[in-house]
Amino acid sequence: MKKRGFHNLGFANIDTERGRRCGFEEVVYAPGKTLDQLKKICELFIRSRKSLLLTRLEETNFEKLRVVLPQLRFNPIARVAFFLPRLAKPANKNSTHVLIISAGTSDMAVSEEARVTLEVLGVKVRKLYDVGVAGIQRLLSNKSKLRRASCIIVVAGMDAALASTVCGLVKSPVIAVPTSCGYGSHFKGLASLLAMLNSCAAGLGVVNIDNGFGAAILAAKILRV
Repeated sequence: MKKRGFHNLGFANIDTERGRRCGFEEVVYAPGKTLDQLKKICELFIRSRKSLLLTRLEETNFEKLRVVLPQLRFNPIARVAFFLPRLAKPANKNSTHVLIISAGTSDMAVSEEARVTLEVLGVKVRKLYDVGVAGIQRLLSNKSKLRRASCIIVVAGMDAALASTVCGLVKSPVIAVPTSCGYGSHFKGLASLLAMLNSCAAGLGVVNIDNGFGAAILAAKILRV
């Protein structure tokens, strides 16, 4: 049932005006939803010709959805499915872009979630993966890339020192994403989160653990301003 500002599917009220209000359509968090619910939500977006982004979608569920919704595309590392009614074009033709930096290969899933989200939004993205401070020469050999970025997303687990290091090297906004990558005393990302929140590098912004999507949305909004 379509109402002013949202569409009632019986089990969910889909916000049909978020794109106009916020600059991006409602994003669907897949865990906790049945396959039939995901199918009906996807059908609504595709029928309405609205951009669709499903986060944390398991590949087995994507394969089942693709049978009835061949328009869906999928990034298996990021666990993100998406539908674009038209090819997303970068919102600008200049050098403005977001640089995504990850500490280690184990952080790649979160980094890729951020990258795919930005690309669906039409934001230019560059990446610099596996440059953690345990081998800091890898980061320092890319200082020109750091300084050319309009906004930087740093994805790191363990002691999360990469975020403070990057923020101390650049003028651009830095968004830190703690990940659940680490051993026992890491407490599934809590140690990284607290380390980032207690950073001595002024102006570092921090999102929730493993929240590559949230970092991407914030970066896109910063660039639009």
